[in-house]
Amino acid sequence: MSKVLEVQSVSAGYGEIDALTDVSMDVCEREIVSIVGANGAGKTTLLSTLAGLIRPHRGKVVFRGQEVTGMPAHARSEHRMALVPEGGRLFPFMSVRENLELGAFAPRVRRDKATRMEELFEIFPILKIRQDQMAGKLSGGERQMCAIARAMMSYPSLLMLDEPSVGLSPLMVRKVFETIRMLVTREDLTVLLVEQNVGEALEISDRGYVIDHGHIVQEGEAAALRIDPRIGATYMGL
Repeated sequence: MSKVLEVQSVSAGYGEIDALTDVSMDVCEREIVSIVGANGAGKTTLLSTLAGLIRPHRGKVVFRGQEVTGMPAHARSEHRMALVPEGGRLFPFMSVRENLELGAFAPRVRRDKATRMEELFEIFPILKIRQDQMAGKLSGGERQMCAIARAMMSYPSLLMLDEPSVGLSPLMVRKVFETIRMLVTREDLTVLLVEQNVGEALEISDRGYVIDHGHIVQEGEAAALRIDPRIGATYMGL
C-alpha cells in the first residue's frame, strides 16, 4: 500500500522543550492507525504537529509525497488533511448546521457544501434531526458525531482524531468507533487515531504505535499489540 503520511525523526513541543523526541512513523492508504499511550505521553502534541498547529523543532512531515512540515494548518486542510480535536471543540452557541458549514471553509469545497451536508446527514441521521439545535445542547455522543461530520465536510483523505471516546458511555464509544470504521470504507478514508481507550482503538485498527514520554517505544499490527501482555498490563489494566 502507498504511504499517505510519513513522519521522519520529528521532535516538537512548546517553547524550547521537546514533548516529542525523534518520532518516526507512517500511515498507508485506507489504514486505521492508532497512537496509544498514557496521559502526557505526547499523543496530542503529535497530532497538533501533524495538523500544522505546532511547528516541529526538527524532522519532516510528508503527506502524499509532499513535505508539509512548514505548511500552516489552513493549507493542510486544502491538501485534504483534517483534525478532530479532543472534545470536538464545537461552537456551542451556533447550530449544528452552522458548525458543519464551518467545516467547508476551504475554497475547493464551499460550492458543494449543501450536497456534502446532505451526504453527511445520511451517515449521521441524528444530526439532521438536530440541525437547528445549538451545538452546546447536544449530548456527548452527538457532539462527537458533529465534530467528526464537521471535519468530513472538507472531503479529507486523512482524518486525524484526538481522543474521540473521552467522556462517552461504553455504548457510545462503540458507536463512534464503528462509525470511524464505516467511514474508511465509504469515504476511501485513512485514519490516524489517538486514544487512551487502548482496547477499543486497537480492535478497529490495522496497526498501532505506542508512545511514552515523547518516544515511540513499540509498534506493530494492532491484533498483535492487543494481546501483548506488556500493553495489557501497562495500558489496559490487565
